[in-house]
Amino acid sequence: MISLAEPSRPTAADFYRTNRGGGLFSESVSQWIGAVFALVAQRLGLRPTTLTITNLVLGLATSVTVVALAGPVAAGDVPAWVVGLLALVGWQIAYALDCADGQLARVTGQGSTAGARVDVLCDVAAQIALVAALAATAVAQRPETPTWLVAAFAGTWMVNLVTSVMQAGPNAASMVTSTSLPVRLVKLVRDYGAVIFVAALVLAVAPALTFWALIAFTVINGGFLLASIAFSARASLR
Repeated sequence: MISLAEPSRPTAADFYRTNRGGGLFSESVSQWIGAVFALVAQRLGLRPTTLTITNLVLGLATSVTVVALAGPVAAGDVPAWVVGLLALVGWQIAYALDCADGQLARVTGQGSTAGARVDVLCDVAAQIALVAALAATAVAQRPETPTWLVAAFAGTWMVNLVTSVMQAGPNAASMVTSTSLPVRLVKLVRDYGAVIFVAALVLAVAPALTFWALIAFTVINGGFLLASIAFSARASLR
């Protein structure tokens, strides 16, 4: 009697192999957690957009909570470590879900233009909320925080989203193509998983330093924007 073997089901490693990178931290932590989430979602019969919406809800809930508690933390009524731990867990799980939806779509063949559009829009909404959370904390801790700094911080932060969308297109290109460890360590300043880890750590350990975190993020993202313009302009003039 001939028995037909059951088709093999994908493993977490299969999902991970389809990840789109993101940097040393993201690939070592976030994308692996995302692979586990994608595996569970596939076993449960969930669609990628379900993970996308869950990422949005969790990310918004975490950021709104940080905003709501910014004043109480500054006044000493709520321990900073509680809010920082909440931000660390909430933002990292939300980001892992963001990694998982794409992996699930690619492995199961459920990718679509509409799904990709929802993913980008949810990323925009979640990151606006995250920016608001960091800005609210900085202002609560240091009321004299300049309005222009908050505006510059918010504006340059969106460079992350713009460049991530551009890198997914047919004309994607990287200014630094080296994959050596020293280069990848330097690139951690642009690794979203590492950035939100550091941001949550600041909220937990020293929320008063959020003001300086805003300055650092603004300088890094603004500098990257200017460098990207110069790099692209030089390439277009060749």
